[in-house]
This record gives sequence, structure tokens and C-alpha cells, in this order.
Amino acid sequence: MNDQQLVAHRARIRAALDSITPAEDAAIAKAVLEDPDTVLITELTKRRPGRPVADTPKIPVSIRLSPDVLDHYRSSGRGWQGRIDEALRKLMQLETQDERPNAVTRRKKRA
Repeated sequence: MNDQQLVAHRARIRAALDSITPAEDAAIAKAVLEDPDTVLITELTKRRPGRPVADTPKIPVSIRLSPDVLDHYRSSGRGWQGRIDEALRKLMQLETQDERPNAVTRRKKRA
């Protein structure tokens, strides 16, 4: 649609809207409000676009990594930062398990 066609189109829409009587407008508004599929604009504007907010949002940090480590994770495609997070989480869990005393170390040794 070129500029002249757009101007003409907008003029036809304005003329059509101006020709609606107040009674017709009230009837249209009533029909719209009674329609179960109608969503009011205020309801649409309550939700922000994009990804939902996480319960525990991640914190952006700056970290220095070895080039080979970075190349390895980046070469696996999108989501490489999440995979680094997952690897660090697994390591954290392993370290936490190593710190727990097992049954042998908890027993008192006899002299």
C-alpha cells in the first residue's frame, strides 16, 4: 500500500466511524462486553511481554574462563551459559557430599 492508498484508506475508516450513531455505538459496545471472547485492554496490559519472572532469578556476574573451556561450551550451541551453570551446580553438589562425614569417621576411636 503506497502513501496515497493509505491516506484514502484512513479517510474511509474515519468516515465509517463518524457515520455510526450513538445508539449504534451503544449496541456495539454492549455486544462486545457480552461476548465471552472479549478481553479488555486493561487485562491485556497487566502482563509484561517476554519470559516469566523466575522464582529464583539468576545473578549476572563477570567471570574469567580459559579459552579452551569457553570454546568447548560455546561450540555446543545456544544455552552454553546454562550448561556452565549446570556443570558448576553438579560440582558444588559433589563437593557438598565430600564434606559430609560418613559413618566411619563419626565413630570414636578406642585408645
